[in-house]
Order: sequence, then structure tokens, then C-alpha cells
Amino acid sequence: MAAPATATRIVGPFNRVEGDLEVRLEVEDGRVRGAFVNSPLYRGFESMLVGRAPGDALVIVPRICGICSVSQSNAAAAALRALSGLTMPDNGRLAHNLVSACENLADHLSHFYLFFMPDFARPAYADRPWFERVARRFKALHGQATGDMLPARAAFMHLMGLMAGKWPHSLSLQPGGTTRALEQAECLQLIALLRAFRRFLEQHVFGDSLEQVAALASLADLTAWRRNREGDLALFLDVAEDLGLERMGRATDVFLSYGAYEETQGQLFIPGLWQAAQHHVLAPQAIAEDLSHAWLAGDAAPPAQGQTIPQADKPGAYTWCKAPRYHGVVAETGALARQMVTGHPLVRDLVRLHGGSVMARVLARLLELALVLPRMQVWARQLQPRAPWCHHADAPREGTAAGLVEAARGALGHWLTVKQGRIANYQIIAPTTWNFSPRDAQGTPGALEQALAHLPVSADQDPPLLVQHVVRSFDPCMVCTVH
Repeated sequence: MAAPATATRIVGPFNRVEGDLEVRLEVEDGRVRGAFVNSPLYRGFESMLVGRAPGDALVIVPRICGICSVSQSNAAAAALRALSGLTMPDNGRLAHNLVSACENLADHLSHFYLFFMPDFARPAYADRPWFERVARRFKALHGQATGDMLPARAAFMHLMGLMAGKWPHSLSLQPGGTTRALEQAECLQLIALLRAFRRFLEQHVFGDSLEQVAALASLADLTAWRRNREGDLALFLDVAEDLGLERMGRATDVFLSYGAYEETQGQLFIPGLWQAAQHHVLAPQAIAEDLSHAWLAGDAAPPAQGQTIPQADKPGAYTWCKAPRYHGVVAETGALARQMVTGHPLVRDLVRLHGGSVMARVLARLLELALVLPRMQVWARQLQPRAPWCHHADAPREGTAAGLVEAARGALGHWLTVKQGRIANYQIIAPTTWNFSPRDAQGTPGALEQALAHLPVSADQDPPLLVQHVVRSFDPCMVCTVH
């Protein structure tokens, strides 16, 4: 009996990715036997923060990333708020929600239109029944969709100018609220911006009202809804059905969310862990980082006790990314995780039937556009220009705190230790650190590594298209991964 044909393929560097990414595939008889995900660029922001005043984090950490800088600011502000025991006034809370939601929704839009869908306009798909429609809408540099989306996104991002002063790297978000107080005329302008963005979403993305999309409760509902439907979501669903994307890219089906968007009672998206068809209360103390396959010195530790010490010649290591685990388990994070934990019925039905997948991840991000934009309109109407926007307090000279928030790509945590008025330790676990983690000491692959296993790989595709679709469904941000 002949031995199975095996080969090693290196996929990367990937374009349309923030930072550097390389994936090594062990292929056997045309399928991925094992995947090894490498984040090859070390940056060292955690080490830069040591010895500085705690407030310096608000200036430095947004510069980790030009895509999710508000999320980094939000996490740092949350850690300093917990350290100081501050609470935000209602205006400050609403401002944090609005600015964070603006960045997250703009990110969802960019991912779908610029990073994900153009791959389906490649010549390799020319024989598919949907190809001409996809190429007309999404072909890189020529598709109509870019011309529709970019002006709408740019107009929506004027919210950042109004509420944060600038984007990226705003300094307006503070532990006690925001330094950018709005006048009544600016609040009205904000409401008009949101109304215009809603029109774009309903006309081009969904071809329906946001409320109708948000109310879809099952795969059967979604299938009935998309019949004869115009809009880019319906076109994506045609592609996904034809290629079987609802069955591609399944990882652990363990989903982690820190919760997002503070309301007067609780959060719009609740925190927790979804595992074995059950919601579990979030336990931050269950988080630890394994370093066994990272080019970093040290042992597994909770992030508050973690270290970031480069060891470039470490035996057995193949990435700069650490391996976060929750009670030792690999967890996936992102919009799909948020909606699984919160309990959106459509998303839970998709995962119940097929598991976490390329289709489920992309659909969850578009669904959040329909879920969050109406809440942004409510928050904007709740702003009170003459009421307080920020509370202030000096940070204590000693203490430890964590800031846990949700970026567009998922759970983002900052762990801060202050001694004698200076930062003694600062550790960050970004969403892509969770999703693109390497193997741990037990040899368990990370979420993406598991999602790539068993995929068919065509020898005449370089890079393999299915591999690209799975990787892009997680939307890697590698500069955050290695901070």
C-alpha cells in the first residue's frame, strides 16, 4: 500500500492584512493535515509602557494599530478607570459607546467590502453562476461596491471628528468619560450622520430595513428572506451556499466575549463564554497565556503576572504570538462569539446546524451593523449637552486592574500593574492573539489552526482560495497580535 502523499506549503504573506502573517500547511493527499500560524513581526509595545506614568498608556496604546485605535484607547481607559474607582457620567458612557461603535461598524464594512468579498471576483471562480455579479460589485479597483461604500463610510466616520476630535489615535476617551463635550448643534449633526448611514445600509448592504434583518431568527428565516432580494448580503449568501462556506472553517465552537456597549442596565452584548451549547458567566481569572511555542521567554501565567521577553532562538517556537487559553481551552472571539454569547437566535441556529464557519463569521459582522446602528441613534438622542461629560480622579500609586472591551474582531484585554506611581507591568491580549494563537504545551492548535485542518487544498491554486477565505473570515490584525 502506497504511503500518503505529503507536502509542506507556505501561504503568505497575505495581502489586505494589517501586519505580517504566514501560514505553514502540512498537506496530505490534498487536504490540510496540520496548520502552523506565524506572526513574524515583533513590536514590543508592552515593554515600552513599563516605567511610565499610568496616564501615558492613553497616548501610547492607540498607536498599536491604525484600524482599532479607539478599542485600544477604550481598553486602557477601562483599566485606568478600574484602578481609580471612577464612574462615568451618562454623557461619557454614551460617548464611549458611540465612538467605539463607529469604529467597529466601519471595520465590519471595510472587512466585507475591501478585504473579504474581492477574493470571489478572482478568475478561478469564472465558471460560477454568481461570478459576473460578484465581479461587477467587488472586483478590486473596479467594482461598483467600493464606489458605493467608501463615501458612505467616510461620511459615517465624521462622527469621529465630532466626538473624538480625530481618528485614529484620539485622546478624547478618558477613564472618567470624554474630553470632547458636544453642543446641541453638534448633537443634531450626529443624528443626521447616523440617519444617512442607515440609508446606505438599508439600500446597498441589506435591501431591507435594519429592524427586519435584526429580527431574522433562524437559517430558515434567512433562506426565505434572501429570495429575490437585492443587496450585497444576499449576493454573499448566494456565494456561500454555492461554495458550502457554512461548512468551512470550523474551529472549537467555544466562544468568548467580554461584553460591549454599556447601557443604563447591563450591556447591549453581554459578557461570557459559550461552550457545549451553554452560556457561562465570564471569569477573567480563568485566562492564562501559554508561551511554549512563542519566541518569548517564561512560563504560562495569567496576563496580570505575564511577561513579554523576546527569545528569538527558542527551540520549538514558530511565532511571536502567545497562546491565550480559558481554563486551558482554545476559545474563538469576534462578532460571531459576541452574538453566540448574547444569544442572537439566527447565529445560534447557524452554529447549531453547522458549527462556527466562514459564513457564520461574516454574517455575524453584517448582522451587527443592523443591531448596533439603531442603538447608536438612541444613544445620540440621549446626549445632554449641558450635563457633565467627564469625571476626574488621580490614579493611585499602587494597584492592579484590567480593562476588558470588545473590538470589532473580538475580546481585547489590557492588564495594568502600578507601583510607586509608575507602570510596573502592562499586558495585552488582542482578539487576533486568541484566534491566531499557536499550539500550547499540550500541543493543542489555536482557533485558526483548527479551522484550517482538513480543508481541501488544490495543487494549482497559489495561494489556495479556501485557505484564504477561512483566514479572512477571522479578519487578522497582526500588529495587534504582537503589539
